Amino acid sequence: QVQLLETGGGSVQAGGSLKLSCVVSGTTIRLHHMAWFRQAPGEEREGVAYIPIRGSTDYADFVKGRFTISKDVPKNIMYLEMNTLRLEDTSMYYCAAARTWLSLKEGRGDFWGQGTQVTVSS
Repeated sequence: QVQLLETGGGSVQAGGSLKLSCVVSGTTIRLHHMAWFRQAPGEEREGVAYIPIRGSTDYADFVKGRFTISKDVPKNIMYLEMNTLRLEDTSMYYCAAARTWLSLKEGRGDFWGQGTQVTVSS
């Protein structure tokens, strides 16, 4: 059974930093393209950052230069380092895995975590 577990969310002041982790079990991230998404109440889910099996990472414009996605393949963990957090970054953050890149970019992950809340205050 494939499971994705996000940790690292919390409350932080604007300008602060958080690092999210996505621990994957039941499969290896060597076989999956991975991504972070977020969804705020009343809003649509949006892609934040993507990391392919091989190749370059990709970011939504609103996080470029502030967020960094990475992975530790031996540990089967994906990360999202978030710096210079803004009020508008407040959201539930989800990790996702997919066998195909296009599916992931279209928000159709094969596997999803339960999410971790990030709250940025002034």
